[in-house]
Amino acid sequence: MTITLNPSQEEAVRAAIRAGQVGSVEELIDRALAGLPPRNEASSSGRTIAEQGLGLFGSPEDAALIDEVVSLAYADRRRPSQRKPTL
Repeated sequence: MTITLNPSQEEAVRAAIRAGQVGSVEELIDRALAGLPPRNEASSSGRTIAEQGLGLFGSPEDAALIDEVVSLAYADRRRPSQRKPTL
């Protein structure tokens, strides 16, 4: 495979090698590819995002926070009202 870089990209690669950030162009490409998210993550694991319990949120921590908020709201809803009925 042939990859063509523009001059600024080529200089960035050379600068990264000179600075010791990577040892070679191949290492730079390997690191870049390793940083990509897995393709079709939901289908490859066999579980959709909803089945994983994440809903529309990006992390389990977000989903847990929403679960806590919903739990507090339901608890508040079950408490007897302190308001006196008005006629």
